[in-house]
Amino acid sequence: MCPGQLVGRRLERVVASWHVYGSQAPAGPLDVWLFDCGEGVTHITTKSDWRLSVEPSAPFEGYDMAEAGRVEVRPIDGETPFARHLGETVLAVREEGDADNGLSALEITFESGLVRCASWSGDLSLRRAAVAQDG
Repeated sequence: MCPGQLVGRRLERVVASWHVYGSQAPAGPLDVWLFDCGEGVTHITTKSDWRLSVEPSAPFEGYDMAEAGRVEVRPIDGETPFARHLGETVLAVREEGDADNGLSALEITFESGLVRCASWSGDLSLRRAAVAQDG
């Protein structure tokens, strides 16, 4: 999937996966799935080679990893930077990376700000930023 295909889609729902271990706060998210108004689903995560992955894919079921904890998959409740953009349309997408190293970051711009998705040492990193205003 070309990340540019997100432009023009309205973000309706976000689902994320979280690594939960005992009583510790969940780590992650490990994955996010962006649901748009046209019933499309875009999965954003990191690959084993630490590259960022953006592809059409439905969420998987959570699973138990015994002593290592469990992975929970559930709708977000404000835990990711995407939460503030629910109901907004994607205005632009900017990719970072190259042919040799693949996709390393993706900035998704909404009217009220942008979300930067990146692979940081193999982990998915999500950050919120404001959009610069002209004038």
